[in-house]
Amino acid sequence: MLRDKRLGYDIRELTIGNVVARQAERFGDKHYLTFLPDRLQFTFAQLHSVTSSVANGLRSLGLSRGSNVAMLMENCPESLFALIAVGKIGGIALPINAGARGAQLRYFIDFFDAVAIIVEEHLLERVLEILPNLSKLNTVVVIPQGSVMPEIESGRLMGKILLSYRELESHKDAFTDAGARFSDLAMLAFTSGTTGPSKGNMHTQAKCLLNPISHLENWKATSDDIFYTALPAFHTNALHATLYPALAIGGSAVLSRRFSASNFWRELRETKATAVNLLGSMSNMLWAQKPDPEDRKHFLRICSAAPVPSFYVEFEERFGLKMISAYGLTDFGAPASLPLDSPIEKKRAVGKARTGWQIRIIDDDDFDMPTGQVGEIALRTDNLWEASLGYYKMPERTLEAYRNGWWHTGDRGYLDDDGYLWFVDRKKDAIRRRGENISAFEVEQIMATHDSVADVAVFPVQSEMSEEEVCAVVVFREGKQSTEAELIEHCRINMAYFMVPRYLRILPELPRTLTQKVEKYKLKEQADADPSLLWDREKAGIVIRRDSR
Repeated sequence: MLRDKRLGYDIRELTIGNVVARQAERFGDKHYLTFLPDRLQFTFAQLHSVTSSVANGLRSLGLSRGSNVAMLMENCPESLFALIAVGKIGGIALPINAGARGAQLRYFIDFFDAVAIIVEEHLLERVLEILPNLSKLNTVVVIPQGSVMPEIESGRLMGKILLSYRELESHKDAFTDAGARFSDLAMLAFTSGTTGPSKGNMHTQAKCLLNPISHLENWKATSDDIFYTALPAFHTNALHATLYPALAIGGSAVLSRRFSASNFWRELRETKATAVNLLGSMSNMLWAQKPDPEDRKHFLRICSAAPVPSFYVEFEERFGLKMISAYGLTDFGAPASLPLDSPIEKKRAVGKARTGWQIRIIDDDDFDMPTGQVGEIALRTDNLWEASLGYYKMPERTLEAYRNGWWHTGDRGYLDDDGYLWFVDRKKDAIRRRGENISAFEVEQIMATHDSVADVAVFPVQSEMSEEEVCAVVVFREGKQSTEAELIEHCRINMAYFMVPRYLRILPELPRTLTQKVEKYKLKEQADADPSLLWDREKAGIVIRRDSR
């Protein structure tokens, strides 16, 4: 059944421009955004005003409905304002990972048809290096680090228009409606490209707002909530679980420059944040910090973690909060969430299907798996416009994922008798060892319970017998140490014998993306290229048998 109205919004009126204008009228001088590094604050009225000016400036450059505008910037107010301004003119925003450079950056800009790019000054050199090879790009807008750009003047460079972002802001005339519709493409949200070239997931104007509204419904959020994020604004979690939810409900958003475990709780206390999202190993990194008498002094009402760590009971007790979880993917949507009143035995499930969503667990031939058995998670929704439209310029990949009327996620999990979804791992993270399927995720979760372990990444490596073996790369907590043999013993008594890693490596930190995802492929490439980097328990004489006690 179509839900025509969500939190008072008619879906057919869900455009970014409409929502910003409505909230500016309703909430006016209430603070919407706080940018922590510079202690800058912007009201709803200022948000509407500055994004209208930037939208007018974009129009003055010849950009209009359907224009593709790339963005290369770290967290800053402009990273949100530019996104909204592009939405107001009906353009398509392409927020690019700020770590991109060289051939990868060229791919993002060229393959995805960007005609303009908005870039922070300290990242401009990366664009200039590839500028001669960007035939479709005709405009470069630079966000200066200060109030002026002493080294760059507006004009032309390598045949491209070059100007300061401040010039866009100077177009103070009233903004006239660009005719953007709820069904217009508003953003390409890029995958991490771990299995091939990054894909651009097509998000409509309505989809950009319906996912945040789903979060608000599950959290029972109100306009009194303050949503905090230190995740990058080019990532959908920061947008869909913080910045846009605050906009849609009339709450407040806090944007930090980047995640820092040592500064996290201080920033939450300082801003009186009531809602936060933790991704990947962020929970592990916070847990690894030395206990502090101030740990429980915060205002959090909502702490959503994906995944909920295996030590969640201790985490909740130490920090004085309750964790919940959710399941979603950039490629399609946010189909499941853990209700706030879920019983404790369901705590590590990722949730139940949200209203209008269906979840199936299927085998490789798309047939249903029995309740409790692991298979691929497949999704479908009756909520019109809440799902992504597929992959930009990749129809074959879209059809491959969206076959038989269901979106195939590439994730493995199972449904229990009560309809709760339990995530197991990514299909590509499953390790096949001597006839057994091993979840890298499960091995990581168990190893993370060791008192000395701050972080861990598990992946397969090839052994001399040409089969997969389990390898774990471990980061120790500050002031803690352990031996490889002690780590193996912890594994032996806490997991099935066939899951116990054969190879270990100790590092001071794990390589990560700006969204805090561990770049396992780098660790695997290093291990494959130089096996001497790894400690081998078999060479150390430690044998794990089926009947080991």
